[in-house]
Amino acid sequence: MQKSVLNPPTVFNSLQYGFSQAVEVRGGRRLLLSGQVGVDECERSVAPGLREQTVKAFENIEAILAEAGGDLSHVVVMRIYIAESARDEQDQISSVLLERFPDNPPASSWIIVSGLSLPQWLIEVEVEAILP
Repeated sequence: MQKSVLNPPTVFNSLQYGFSQAVEVRGGRRLLLSGQVGVDECERSVAPGLREQTVKAFENIEAILAEAGGDLSHVVVMRIYIAESARDEQDQISSVLLERFPDNPPASSWIIVSGLSLPQWLIEVEVEAILP
């Protein structure tokens, strides 16, 4: 699998938020993950805070990728659903993305929604990955 990111200087600097403008991929197996939220294996919400829920969502994503023989470096696009109640805390998401994707981050869309499946959930992250 060959993967390269595109971040032209003629569009805003998305790297400061932890994502790229585009990702080009050639070859590999496509893996589509269901949206992940901040819950453990017993479906218990890990914490009421956006940062903690974001960290747990990415831990869940990493576990699923590992099961398929991959890791976060194989993620090419993310769709991040953010509850309206957490709109003003988006810097917490950026900090987690910058930690998880220090180099060549995936493309991303951030969508504000009125709510998620359960009222305590603040974020849901859906990813696509291309595995070798």
